[in-house]
Amino acid sequence: MFQMFYDWFWWDRLWLPVNLTWTDLEDKDSRVYAKASHLYVTVPYALVFLLIRYVFERWVATPLAVTAGIRRRVHLKVEDQPLLELFYTTRCQSPTQLDIDGLSKKSSLSVRQIQRWFRRRRSQDRPGVLKKFREASWRFVFYLLAFVGGIFALHDKEWFYDTREVWTGFPKQSMLQSQYWYYILEISFYGSLVFSVTFDVKRKDFKEQIVHHVATLVLLSFSWCVNYIRIGTLVMLVHDASDVLLESAKLFNYAKWEKTCKTLFVLFAVVFMGTRLIIFPFWLIHCTWVYPVQHYPPFFGYYFFNVMLLVLLVLHMFWAYLILCMIRKFLFGTVSLHFSTVDPGQKSDVDSTFFPSLSDFHRKDNGETEVRQVDLCPPVKGAEPQWIVGHRTSASEILQA
Repeated sequence: MFQMFYDWFWWDRLWLPVNLTWTDLEDKDSRVYAKASHLYVTVPYALVFLLIRYVFERWVATPLAVTAGIRRRVHLKVEDQPLLELFYTTRCQSPTQLDIDGLSKKSSLSVRQIQRWFRRRRSQDRPGVLKKFREASWRFVFYLLAFVGGIFALHDKEWFYDTREVWTGFPKQSMLQSQYWYYILEISFYGSLVFSVTFDVKRKDFKEQIVHHVATLVLLSFSWCVNYIRIGTLVMLVHDASDVLLESAKLFNYAKWEKTCKTLFVLFAVVFMGTRLIIFPFWLIHCTWVYPVQHYPPFFGYYFFNVMLLVLLVLHMFWAYLILCMIRKFLFGTVSLHFSTVDPGQKSDVDSTFFPSLSDFHRKDNGETEVRQVDLCPPVKGAEPQWIVGHRTSASEILQA
């Protein structure tokens, strides 16, 4: 049964153009081709990346964070309440009013005490700035090195300047050593991100990130096996270009260098739109959709590769929408002071990953900024809302604080 599935999965007609077989991609005459067996090494390499990351975050990123004035956040430890802890871990982290009333009847705690317990328990699980800084610094270093390495590997290649050259001689295109390491390290890195997903900071776009990582791994692995390496290197380079600016903007945001952060974010937005929404679809996807059929009839691998590229494009459009929302809120947002409850289990429409101050400081038409702090507990029937409203101050005073 396994052999039957194996033979079907690697059937020539699925992955290769007509009149070509896997024997055509065997090494001979000093020509070396990519093979699926080469990818086995990416699993131990991914584990090595995790080890390097641990050492980097502990001995490089943490001292750098301390130098930037970032300290480890100390949480108030909640009282040991087995009933509430069981509800928190098995049911939900933000109970409804009905749930709170039921828990109050089952325990000796008042509604307000239960409410406070859940608020502090959620705070314990909320990642601190130090953890976010260490993650961002690790990704920044990798993306920077990957982008520089990609430029070095591709700057003298014909297909870097003319995408028609991507398909010249395909699929009998000999693999270069620079292509080998560029691919293997990128696949290993994204593999390490999948391994570390359980203990990394979970952001608003967590599900989209998982889809992105899996789609990237499938896309890179497939392009490696069928020798789509030339277009694969271009796709990696386009993605790494904006990621460098994204992670650097996060770093300066966590360090509270707001002007530098905002400048980098605007630059990131421009590069993101240019690479992910212009170059990626109109150059790279056009290259994979139009040019190959000029050399051979379409086959399953041709459609599969383009579908995976379209999945990435949809994710790019989703993130572009979030970026534009953040820019609009930052530049043109006018929000008046009002009271509202906030459920920490839910996210706002605009992620505050880069500019968390936007959720607290709302610009007014007169240039002033209102500081709003809100009790995160849902309102309790019969109890007076515990609103804490800060004084109105100017934006300059906030930046100097």
